Amino acid sequence: MKNSILLALLGATALTACGENAATPTQNAAQEAPAALTAEAIEAETERLNQWFAARWEEELDFSPIFKTFLGRKDNYAEIDDFSEAASEAQLEWRRAAAADLKETIDYDLLTPEAKISYDIWLYQLEQEEAARPFWRRGYVFHQMSGPHSFLPNFMINFHKVGTADDMRAYVTRISEISRAVDQALERAQLAAGEGVHAPRFAYEGVKKQSQALITGAPFDEEGESPLWGDANRKIATLVDAGNIDEATAEEMREAARNALINDFKPAYDALIAWVDEDIANAPEIATGVGSLPDGEAYYKERLAASTTTNMTAEEVHDLGLSEVARIRVEMEAIKETVGFEGTLQDFFTFVREDDQFYYPNTDDGREAYLQAARDHLEFLNTRLADYFGLLPKADLVVKRVEAFRERDGGAQHYFPGTPDGSRPGIFYAHLSDMKSMPIPQLEVIAYHEGNPGHHMQNSIAQEVEGLPEFRNQASFTAYGEGWALYSELLAKEMGAYEDPYSDFGRLTTEIWRAIRLVVDTGLHAKGWTEQEAIDYFTANSPAAAGQIKSEVQRYIVLPGQATSYKVGMLKIQALRAKAEAELGDDFDIRAFHDIVLGGGAMPLAVLERRVDAWIATEKSA
Repeated sequence: MKNSILLALLGATALTACGENAATPTQNAAQEAPAALTAEAIEAETERLNQWFAARWEEELDFSPIFKTFLGRKDNYAEIDDFSEAASEAQLEWRRAAAADLKETIDYDLLTPEAKISYDIWLYQLEQEEAARPFWRRGYVFHQMSGPHSFLPNFMINFHKVGTADDMRAYVTRISEISRAVDQALERAQLAAGEGVHAPRFAYEGVKKQSQALITGAPFDEEGESPLWGDANRKIATLVDAGNIDEATAEEMREAARNALINDFKPAYDALIAWVDEDIANAPEIATGVGSLPDGEAYYKERLAASTTTNMTAEEVHDLGLSEVARIRVEMEAIKETVGFEGTLQDFFTFVREDDQFYYPNTDDGREAYLQAARDHLEFLNTRLADYFGLLPKADLVVKRVEAFRERDGGAQHYFPGTPDGSRPGIFYAHLSDMKSMPIPQLEVIAYHEGNPGHHMQNSIAQEVEGLPEFRNQASFTAYGEGWALYSELLAKEMGAYEDPYSDFGRLTTEIWRAIRLVVDTGLHAKGWTEQEAIDYFTANSPAAAGQIKSEVQRYIVLPGQATSYKVGMLKIQALRAKAEAELGDDFDIRAFHDIVLGGGAMPLAVLERRVDAWIATEKSA
């Protein structure tokens, strides 16, 4: 499962990782006297393990009605997850007990290599959660990037599908459930604040703006239509048009939705806004990283491990970033010369950042042109996929604008996976409130990152591949996922993309962007850099728009470590490919390599290396 979904939604913690030797199984009683390693015994024990995983998966899903909905299921459809600290503790206790049972009952030596990876990843997930446990009150529960206040309404609008009257009744119940969940998240934020953890001022301002947008308009006042009220009315109207309900039932549903919004939803958001107004006085005067928080150094070390699935230190990450920035600048100089620009690279940055030719108009037509250009680039690259991949995604992809209530100028484009059965497509979202923050040279590369061959391809194949336990179909490791998406940006060039040199410069812009992240993230959280120092370094080394840069730096401040995953993961995948090419020579098959990388779902980088090494050995012996 995309582990600890409650914690991820809260923004309080994500997952941690251990060192390069992580995911090494622990010897247990069942392994002390292994049975004969016959093919029949291995098949039988592997099947027993997969049945164990299937049962545990259903138990784990019971912690998260939200995740069931993401999977396209409708059991517990009227419920929202328990966001309390006690619920997180209960899930951790469950995982501890399950891991103990796994070690006690399954003989690791009698498993197939693929089953051993499944076993190791399951235990690795517990290691992640144990490492994160001391820091539950160190992260920011609410901030401008995410949090229950913005996630839950987005979830209702885009993922709670209504095809029957019962679905709509569940929708109305979930509106009331949101109030309980937001109250629980607020309690966690207050507990963290009581221990000296206060989000930066810009984060509080973002939360307040997003929250106010959700309780403005009907049925709360007469100024327009609030997002959830508009969504509820549209879904009810669809039921009427389909003949599933009559108008009298529709009016009952509207009244129930109105009551839930006014009596439950709004009070929870009023309480959140009131607390933000109160605690913003405790926000630091100058925004910096988590190093200034209680236990800040240890917390950031855990965050780095979580994001990279390595044991790299902050200093090592920082130095890697400096090296990569220097290397990519050389490539950028070459493109500057190709287009005949006279001046320094910094002058070229300013030109690309400020010249109107590199932006669509800040109009609805300009926004639609941006979305259509992204669709056109994806359609082109889709014609090349079969030459580079044996496994191809079945799921559709939709490109759309972020909903108004959560849209931010310069906000990062992002992706939501579809359902395993294909009933809901993957969604590539773009923030288009400020077209001056959306440069055209970066459009093509971002489309490949979020779509194919990037996130959409990786997530869809992971969900669709057969023969894996379902928890692996849904596993998430940031360095793997973001590393693949960044690798895909360069792979697209190999596949014939970026014919316009400015688009290729846009590709380098996003690559140096990820290298800058290594420098800036560690600078903020381990070296005491201020927000402005981070912006200055970013601006000096990238032509990214000013709005993008500010939004990005503020993202790194509230999500420590996450931004380091991209480059670390990309470099590992590139290194594994180079190793395979060197060892296999003329027998190297790019399609087979990509299928090995994608065909096991997301995994820690050390486990991915083990998987690729095993494939290389098999190919050499063939």
